[in-house]
Amino acid sequence: MKDFKHLKIWQKGINLVVDIYKTSQNFPSEELYGLTSQMRRSAVSIPSNIAEGSGRNSDKDFSRFLDISLGSSFELETQIIIAHKLSFINDEKFNELTHDVQEEQKMITGLQKSLK
Repeated sequence: MKDFKHLKIWQKGINLVVDIYKTSQNFPSEELYGLTSQMRRSAVSIPSNIAEGSGRNSDKDFSRFLDISLGSSFELETQIIIAHKLSFINDEKFNELTHDVQEEQKMITGLQKSLK
């Protein structure tokens, strides 16, 4: 079993979750059960699946959980775009979040390749 807390990819995912929670606090209250909730669930799914996968017995299993994490990151990226188009987040925050989520995607893909 790997100690997921030492994985940079997991740490970056946790930082992304915190940033999404802080950013979405400013969304309209009617979005609490809509886009706010969806973005938070997608963000939480990224490091959660990295952690769960790291505890599996094989690299193949770990890679499967990384696939799920990657999918959640693409969901989150889409939701960030939607939030920006709805003017819930400004250009600067949009660029920051987009950069961070794309960097996480690259890291996930890189880790997957190293497991094969």
